[in-house]
Amino acid sequence: MPIFSRYARGKKLNFFLDGLSKEAKILEVGSGSGWLGKSLRENGWSNYVGLDTNRGTEITGDIRNWRNLEIEPEEFDVVIAFEVVEHIDCFQELYDVLKPGGRLMLTSPVPHMDWACKILECFGLNQKRTSPHDQLIYFKDIPLFEPIKVKNVAFIGQWGIFQKPSIS
Repeated sequence: MPIFSRYARGKKLNFFLDGLSKEAKILEVGSGSGWLGKSLRENGWSNYVGLDTNRGTEITGDIRNWRNLEIEPEEFDVVIAFEVVEHIDCFQELYDVLKPGGRLMLTSPVPHMDWACKILECFGLNQKRTSPHDQLIYFKDIPLFEPIKVKNVAFIGQWGIFQKPSIS
């Protein structure tokens, strides 16, 4: 595993999981290798579901087809999508599966710094992309959700916790 990716995993756990209820029903979109789900389970979160287009996850499929994947509307307290939204436009679907007041947790490259990510990938210092970054977005422009905490990381990454507005 690339050194920067390994280091970032520990930092992500601290940033995103601080204060997160162990009872929260969590959906991870783009669960990939399964490292986050494994870490969550090892640390007491038991209501975790991973979704990815690759086999080997609890749900195999594309979040944009959530209705066909036995996912209910507003089913989850938390949706995690690390390194996903730069690949596909799925904000409406993330909104649809999240409960009112629920949290959306995202990581993505800073759009104008994606070139630096490519260089780090070439030297094996950063995780290689699995598909083009043709949906890059600045977190200040995220639709449908209210920002709670947004952080730029090492000038090239952005991490954010957002909330689905509660219905009044």
